[in-house]
Amino acid sequence: MRRTALRAGAVAEASASVEAGAPAEAPTAAEAASPAAERLRTEFAFTLPRGYVDEAGAVHRDGTMRLATARDELIPLRDMRVQENPAYLSVVLLGRVITRLGTLPAVHDGVVENMFASDLAFLQDFYRQVNAEGHTRAGVTCPHCDQPFEVELGGSRLGES
Repeated sequence: MRRTALRAGAVAEASASVEAGAPAEAPTAAEAASPAAERLRTEFAFTLPRGYVDEAGAVHRDGTMRLATARDELIPLRDMRVQENPAYLSVVLLGRVITRLGTLPAVHDGVVENMFASDLAFLQDFYRQVNAEGHTRAGVTCPHCDQPFEVELGGSRLGES
């Protein structure tokens, strides 16, 4: 459930209007565009290094991953496959947070478990980047001139930044 807080003055004004019989007013466009109303980026695009090959032989490389919720990390712990083999956790977890992969109608743990090892490693690293930092950029310093700058870690090919 999403809740919005009004400024203290606006609450008092709204209460006074309601008591006087006037309808309560919605927040103005300026109030709605305030920094508090800033949208959180929850989905991140990626390109697999090799690509998932489906049953028809089509290769799917471009996809989208959403931020994980606490539920996403807790539910797989009840999965029997994870209980028998803890390494399977990342497969189930990635199957929950990848929202799109190429033209596949759905992405699930069965898709993830049939990916090449290099793609699985890429997705595990990408998951850590977006969920730990909230973005795929990292601050670095040039070893030659000592100037700080940012690099994009979610490159489209192995070795790209």
